[in-house]
Amino acid sequence: MSDTKNSFVSQLNIFNKDNYKSSNSTHEIEGSDGEQPSDVEAGQQFVTELDQGEKRLGLFSCIGLICNRMLGTGVFAVSSTIYTQAGSIGLALILWAVGAIIATSGLYVYMEFGTAIPKNGGEKNYLEAIFKKPKFLITSMYASYVFFLGWASGNSVNTAVMFLNAAGTEATEWRQRGLAIAVIFFAFLINAISVKTGLYIQNALGIFKVVIVIFISITGWVALGGGLKNGYKTDNFHNAFAGTENATAYGVVNALYNVIWSFVGYSNVNYALGEVKNPVRTLKIAGPTSMVFVSIIYIFVNIAYFAVVPKETLKSSKLVLAADFFDIVFGESGKKAASVIVGLSALGNVLSVIFSQGRIIQQLGREGVLPFSSFFASSKPFNSPMVGLFQHFVVCVVTIIAPPAGDAYNFILNLISYPMNIVNFCVSAGLLHIYWQRRKGLIEWNPPIKAGVYITTFFALSNLYLIVAPYVPPSEGQSVYVSLPYWIHCVIAWLVFAIGGIYYCVWTQILPRVFHYKLVTKDVLGDDGFWKISIIKVYDKDVSEKDDDETSEQASKIGDDSLIVQTVSPENLKSNKESMSSGIEY
Repeated sequence: MSDTKNSFVSQLNIFNKDNYKSSNSTHEIEGSDGEQPSDVEAGQQFVTELDQGEKRLGLFSCIGLICNRMLGTGVFAVSSTIYTQAGSIGLALILWAVGAIIATSGLYVYMEFGTAIPKNGGEKNYLEAIFKKPKFLITSMYASYVFFLGWASGNSVNTAVMFLNAAGTEATEWRQRGLAIAVIFFAFLINAISVKTGLYIQNALGIFKVVIVIFISITGWVALGGGLKNGYKTDNFHNAFAGTENATAYGVVNALYNVIWSFVGYSNVNYALGEVKNPVRTLKIAGPTSMVFVSIIYIFVNIAYFAVVPKETLKSSKLVLAADFFDIVFGESGKKAASVIVGLSALGNVLSVIFSQGRIIQQLGREGVLPFSSFFASSKPFNSPMVGLFQHFVVCVVTIIAPPAGDAYNFILNLISYPMNIVNFCVSAGLLHIYWQRRKGLIEWNPPIKAGVYITTFFALSNLYLIVAPYVPPSEGQSVYVSLPYWIHCVIAWLVFAIGGIYYCVWTQILPRVFHYKLVTKDVLGDDGFWKISIIKVYDKDVSEKDDDETSEQASKIGDDSLIVQTVSPENLKSNKESMSSGIEY
């Protein structure tokens, strides 16, 4: 136990010199020149073929990938809701800390899988490695999870609200929806027509996010020190836990959903690990560094909010809390400027999310998982995943229009978070099962970064709680929705996975029986140097013809083969039998 704990703590410590060593193998291996090998050279720690494509992502790029995704708009948009659900300043800050701990445990679970399977694809690879039977079931359910959820829709709504607030225009139902659809259409168009332009805009807007959260944090400390005009500050930290007794299980779990939503992105590098230079060393440094930075910034930003914004305003601000913060500190002009900056930050997140989701859809098409695979796999006409981007645009439009305007943002947030908790539970429970198999000597599993049994169990139980707790009815006035039933996001999430199960039955069971073929997987090394799984149809007729050809070929050689057998010595025969048996898996 102490070894596991020490290992985890040492990996979390960004000042630990051991984290900067490039060799992480448990065995001493030396190269031909006597130097320690790189992670790839010490290949026994990997459980899969390594991608051979260009390694374009270094340490700072990976830190940027994680921070840019985590620093979305969560901390600007959800702090008001978290305070309302928690009932007190003290409990709200504790929930932010708990969310950071849960996210950190999840980071290490994904880092362990990432260093064992350093390929592009993220949790899809890990789920397929864990749940091998029935074949294609987990792939189908994951494809449904990716295909039907509008990941970019939440921040499209937030961008719309912020821009309307900056313009001094009332955010009516259809103004909010119309502008949100315009935002997601802009993100689709930019990423479809010019990938490079989209990346430039993402990077530029990413700077806004970092600058604004640091500025808010500093302003909060100035306020606590009495440095604002006329020494203004609130007394929110006096008796900070007053109101905690009003918190409910439903309120706490929904507050945690909002916190964890703000930390989404800690596994962002896992989707592109095949392109990362020295993945073990990079993950060991980039993951903890990003998590520590974002966690501290989030706590500081919330302290700033509580130091400046009165409790009544905290309850009513909802999505425009950052704008209200700047209004109090700098006046009306500051409020409009903050709305523009936070809106641009949300837009940057929309661009980043649709950029990733379009490529995931394209990859599922290339692997043959989706129907009309060649259509979804296409890069025409602009050498971009335009079809995948358009598919996500359509899903986001439906997600924006379907719920009532007052419930749109919270519904979208919960609809994304709830199935993500299910996926995280499956991944962490699967890792515990791997630990059990290793303990029994059934498999070899020794990746260089280890979460350990206790950290993995904590992450699994945390996600199990987040899966079960939303079914507890809320107390009067505690529902996160205005007009929707409190359980709606849970039911729709399970429905999405059920659609994946139905697709599995049709795709892998019914159609192969009707049209007499089998689905076969094949690992293919693409022209770009990256491995992918290709799912192909093998018709019974082709198999029969192949068997007939092999039988004829063997029959034509039977005479020669009998002569060879007659000249084999007993020693050689024994050696051949041992060689043959060692190459067969039962």
